[in-house]
Amino acid sequence: MSLLKRYRSTGADLPFGDPLPAHTGVSMEGYFWRITDPATGRVIIALCGVNQGPSGPWATVGYAAWPNGFIRTEALDGAWANPHSLGVEGGAEAFEGNHRRLRVDLGPDVLLDMTFSNLEPWPHRAVGGSSIFQMVPALNQYWHPWLLGGKASGTAVVGDQTWEFTDAQVYAEKNWGREGFPESWWWGQAQGFKEPDACVAFAGGKIHSGKLRTEVTGLVVRLPGGKVFRLGNPVVSPVDTRTTDEQWLISGRGYGWDVEITATAPLDQAFVLPVPLPSEHRNTAGDLEHLVGELKIEVKRFGRHVWSGTTSLAALEHGGLDRAEAELRRRGLDPGLTFAPPVGL
Repeated sequence: MSLLKRYRSTGADLPFGDPLPAHTGVSMEGYFWRITDPATGRVIIALCGVNQGPSGPWATVGYAAWPNGFIRTEALDGAWANPHSLGVEGGAEAFEGNHRRLRVDLGPDVLLDMTFSNLEPWPHRAVGGSSIFQMVPALNQYWHPWLLGGKASGTAVVGDQTWEFTDAQVYAEKNWGREGFPESWWWGQAQGFKEPDACVAFAGGKIHSGKLRTEVTGLVVRLPGGKVFRLGNPVVSPVDTRTTDEQWLISGRGYGWDVEITATAPLDQAFVLPVPLPSEHRNTAGDLEHLVGELKIEVKRFGRHVWSGTTSLAALEHGGLDRAEAELRRRGLDPGLTFAPPVGL
């Protein structure tokens, strides 16, 4: 094995490296797509985690939709992540995703077939979404929002409904690391602004590698017109985050940029999604995710107003095993459940 392959097997990437190919050797490599249709208010998420278990690779597959609160998740034998490009397969033809197409088949009531065009990929070659942290080997979690816009067209079967999409908005990211997810994290992604090319994404949590332990949030903004910037490096562009299960307050400054985000969503509308425990070959409840929420953002540059936007189609997440189990108990459900739809839907 070459030195570069050994280095990437820890989860790390060199500057100007490509984080899209799979990091062969990590416990989990996760792939996530989100489709937003502002014209109808419909949102779909589809995810596939490629997990390395004691008996070989297996997949965490998830599919959820709004506004009907539909959700289906599975732990399936067999999974593959492309070591040369962006690509993932999960189960026996249950999930397939790459740059141009996304397909899910978990039965006759859980079908998705989407094609993507006019892609707006991550534009910065030097580093990905994890920025300087992408070079640190063996972190418990890395993050890269590789697709910040584009058009999605196709068909989704959501329970007893069939939805058609034409030129909806699409976002995609991947995450990877050791043994699943951090003990606590927060995340958000938003499209559906008045300006259709605008996109916002943030992800944070408690990361560690050896003696290194810190809390960090990466914030990515694609402004109307296409300019993309990222904040979240310690000292030079810090991002302050205050998060509850119903509110996300994000404040970032650096390189002349000043960003303030306020987002809210009621807890009863949160999905309880699974996260993988790779070495145990099973999923567990670990994530509270709102498929839609209210988000307001204001961007300044050297003190001058650049852009402000609002959307009611923001995805918002507050993760942690204890938090998810507590929410299941609050809803009167078995804490051993790996998922649950929003209350009352």
